[in-house]
Amino acid sequence: MTAERIRVGIIGANVDYGWGVRAHIPAIQALPEFELVAVCTTRMETAEETARQFDVPLAFDDHRELVSRPDIDLVLVCVRVASHQLLVTAALEAGKHVFCEWPLAVSTEQAVAMRDLADAQGVRHMVGLQARGAPAINRMRELIEGGYVGEVLATTMRSSGGGLGRRPSTLSWTLDNTLGGTGLTISGGHSLDLLRYCLGEFEQVSGTVARSIDSATLTDTGETVEVTAPDNVLVSGRLTSGAVASIHIKSVPAHGTGFHFEVHGTEGAIVATSDSGVQGADVTLLGARNDEPTLAELPLESGDRWVPAETPAGPPLNVAQLFRRLAERIRDGAPADPDFGNAVILHRLLDAIQSASDSGERQTL
Repeated sequence: MTAERIRVGIIGANVDYGWGVRAHIPAIQALPEFELVAVCTTRMETAEETARQFDVPLAFDDHRELVSRPDIDLVLVCVRVASHQLLVTAALEAGKHVFCEWPLAVSTEQAVAMRDLADAQGVRHMVGLQARGAPAINRMRELIEGGYVGEVLATTMRSSGGGLGRRPSTLSWTLDNTLGGTGLTISGGHSLDLLRYCLGEFEQVSGTVARSIDSATLTDTGETVEVTAPDNVLVSGRLTSGAVASIHIKSVPAHGTGFHFEVHGTEGAIVATSDSGVQGADVTLLGARNDEPTLAELPLESGDRWVPAETPAGPPLNVAQLFRRLAERIRDGAPADPDFGNAVILHRLLDAIQSASDSGERQTL
């Protein structure tokens, strides 16, 4: 271990399931700026198995032991949303830099408290809105900012994922509206943040947040459980730029058609598509100027990919892109992007959409 490398501890890296093992560990181990030194789960046997499989020196079943280690610089929080505030607060109070998965918290109030503590501690903090790391999305943003479509007039986005009414028991918490991980906050949050990243903030929103089913089957146990979380989110609104936006985020029983995001302007159009949720999938970029007859695939630039060529494709890639930016911010002390402050803005946008749905009235942000 060298002083130049950022030493990382992961809370929530169960070897059997979860984003920690699927994305975070492969991403960290692909980047020379980092050294993975510790993992923590709620049971020592799973922590030790993860450590063994990924050649990690330290394993813990108590997050307080991990965050108190002087040889850990950065803590990654990769657990269910309901535990985020407890674990992030412990890491911040120990003076660690923190990366926390999205959603940052169960409520905006919790997110504000976490943001304020992180800022007071003077550490770097980042939230896992990893679509901002996707090379194609960064290329899309560059093209829009460079005038490829001219003045942006309108945008349409849809995200269609399968599995409505069926979940493994490890994801049963996403069916409970009180636990912070719903179709509005997860699929909706990731998708709406991508739109914000490329086009700017919303000025006004109208919305419908709906639940189509009352119960779901747990695929591994056969148990039937109550559903209180929404599975359809419809948003219409206007951006601060004046452009209008229409968004539909939905879960369907089967045959989800993936992600589609199109932007039309005075000089052309640009479209991003993916076979699944945009935050962890490969994205295809299409575009055309007004004098071109059809949309054609747009090549990426070398600067849109920031990580080594050997970084695994799929979920680890976009996460690794964010981690590399976080490493830079830890080195130079500048604010990270997206940080907890950005997460608070997104939480407030989701609150406005829910308020619009509940009240039937347009909300101004």
